[in-house]
Amino acid sequence: MKPLQVVALGGLGEIGKNMMAVRYGEEILVVDAGLAFPEEEMLGIDLVIPDTSYLMDNRHMVKAIVLTHGHEDHVGALPYILRDLNVPICGTRLTLGMVKRKLAEFGLDTRAKTTEIWPRQVVKIGCFKVEPFRVNHSAGDCVGLGIHTPMGLLVHTGDFKFDQTPVDGEVSDYHKLAEFGDQGVLLLFSDSTNADRPGFTSSERVVGETFDEIFGASKGRILVTSFASNVPRIQQVINSAVAHRRKVAVVGRSMENVVEVALELGYLKDPRGILVPLEEVNGLAPDRSVILTTGSQGEPMSALARIAVGEHKRVEILPGDRVILASTPVPGNEKLVTRTIDNLFRQGAEVIYEHDTRVHVSGHASQEELKLMLNLVRPKFFMPVHGEYRHLVKHTQIAGALGVQRENILLGENGWLFRLSSNRAQCTGTVSAGKVLVDGLGVGDVGNIVLKDRKTLAQEGILIVGVAMNMKEKAIVAGPDIISRGFVYVRESEELMEEAKTKILAVVSECERNGGLEWNPLKAGIKEALGRFLFEKTGRRPMILPIVMEVKA
Repeated sequence: MKPLQVVALGGLGEIGKNMMAVRYGEEILVVDAGLAFPEEEMLGIDLVIPDTSYLMDNRHMVKAIVLTHGHEDHVGALPYILRDLNVPICGTRLTLGMVKRKLAEFGLDTRAKTTEIWPRQVVKIGCFKVEPFRVNHSAGDCVGLGIHTPMGLLVHTGDFKFDQTPVDGEVSDYHKLAEFGDQGVLLLFSDSTNADRPGFTSSERVVGETFDEIFGASKGRILVTSFASNVPRIQQVINSAVAHRRKVAVVGRSMENVVEVALELGYLKDPRGILVPLEEVNGLAPDRSVILTTGSQGEPMSALARIAVGEHKRVEILPGDRVILASTPVPGNEKLVTRTIDNLFRQGAEVIYEHDTRVHVSGHASQEELKLMLNLVRPKFFMPVHGEYRHLVKHTQIAGALGVQRENILLGENGWLFRLSSNRAQCTGTVSAGKVLVDGLGVGDVGNIVLKDRKTLAQEGILIVGVAMNMKEKAIVAGPDIISRGFVYVRESEELMEEAKTKILAVVSECERNGGLEWNPLKAGIKEALGRFLFEKTGRRPMILPIVMEVKA
């Protein structure tokens, strides 16, 4: 029998960038293709996507990418991956609706091959048979995946929780999970995000009840922000607006896109024409209006962030406004969210966020639900996925407490290649699985060296040293001139700059004594001597950029 291998290209030891590859023989099936938000030290970076070198090197084997749901950390990398890897995309109706809108923005919608999948519908993809099953999460139309391979059944939970009263009425498919358990599951991949939280995760309906309370007690205008892809949350905003005779306007491109797609596909209901253009809401009394907007993560260019600093063209904070942040910050975004909240308070708004009241509940399973998943599926091998490393470790402890043998738990890192047989699983090597940085239109052209330079420029500044040299006579004819940016203000540091010029001239003299002026030794000497001198004088290490210009006689 051919070997069965699994490798996470993202999503282990981190929140975001989720991507799992399953390989049997010469065929590969990929689950999800997500992005992550840049870390604080990634100056200027817009997005982070998985390193897909493994897939590109084996592109002839990749049969499809199957999506569990439409959150950015599971689908956001598709536009970048599909430029070089033209494979079918499989997903539920709402997920594909959002993906197609995203691909259209990149001009890839016409070339993308998409296949709609439904819960309990078995889809054959190469040697794999994929059987989606319904799960609850903070997005609409979410599924986990039963992946039938010649070696055995794999179950991927996707992002999930067990919500007994979901907004759309679609509870998780306990029966299918139990059926998988009866068939015998070789390996379970399970969401670990809340593995350190005891108990059960609250139902999404809790947020709807909170909305009703806030809407009923508010005399002014209400602004609500949430993840754009959280369709159940959007529906609850609409439901509360209906109950309290308010109209709702949507602001922000991503939110507008999701609402349009969800309405068109029937996943979002708009009773009594509650959704109206912003211009109509702006003309209503404050106690009759709601604005649903993007910016739940404090993104600097989002609608809410611009509203918070008074820079939005069509919306400004008014006296008596209440702003509801119906989300929790993604790790790394805490400062951005806090800054937005502070700015809203400065504008005179009352801000309601998770610390105040239950305007947000997680979409991920807590410990008791993770135990229930393990008990329903009863896997031979277990692999915690989707979480920072502490979450993965906590999840392994939960599995161990339920009787899963330690040698059957695959606790790994991105890029670790696990090989499975019917009675053994082991790491047999690694593949490239780092971070690819997206900066503007550039994908992967910014690496650690560029980031290090950006950090130096941001923290220490730069000194540009200009010297004009007669190459024929090997002599300096002009300079040195020094330009400082972000280091010191030259007019207030004239003495320091004069001393710096003296050091540069000393380097020039030394180069002349050692056999004449040459470009490379001169540049290296200026950088070394000036860097040492400036650190002694200021305790700082600015970037030093010597420019030697050739002057012909």
